[in-house]
Amino acid sequence: MTTQHSDRPLLPDGAQPRWLDADQQQLWRAYLEGTVRFVEAMSREHEERSTVSLNEYELLVRLSESPDHTLRMSALAEGLARSRSRVTHTVARMEARGLVRRSASTGDRRGVNCVMTEAGQRTLVEAAPAHVAAVRRFMVDVLTPEQFRALGEAMSVVARACREDHEI
Repeated sequence: MTTQHSDRPLLPDGAQPRWLDADQQQLWRAYLEGTVRFVEAMSREHEERSTVSLNEYELLVRLSESPDHTLRMSALAEGLARSRSRVTHTVARMEARGLVRRSASTGDRRGVNCVMTEAGQRTLVEAAPAHVAAVRRFMVDVLTPEQFRALGEAMSVVARACREDHEI
């Protein structure tokens, strides 16, 4: 069986890959380029107009939407679709700047929570207008409402398939 970085087979023995046709290949490459260029543009906007990176901003948003502005580190990593170690490094940098703090989870001594501080809340409020303006400039306002809805719905399905595959 063919495998790659996993014990799960990519293809059953003897199976041939289902190659993309020309239209699928074009759409796939357009998706890849659009995604990379969008993330680069958003990251550049954060570098130029904010004191937090795009990843740090998203982390603060997740905390702001959580009860008591607190999430377990593992839930934060899952929600951000990033590895625990990557989130731990990001949180450490943000903690050094006073934007978040870590605390032991109540009821589970092994768990660690990430808590947004008042400085983190102020930073989020300051960064939000430029962030939203960039999201509008690079995505919302260049797509029709139907395209934007289709994109969101499609990526929700893709995210679910990837989560389910990861859980196998």
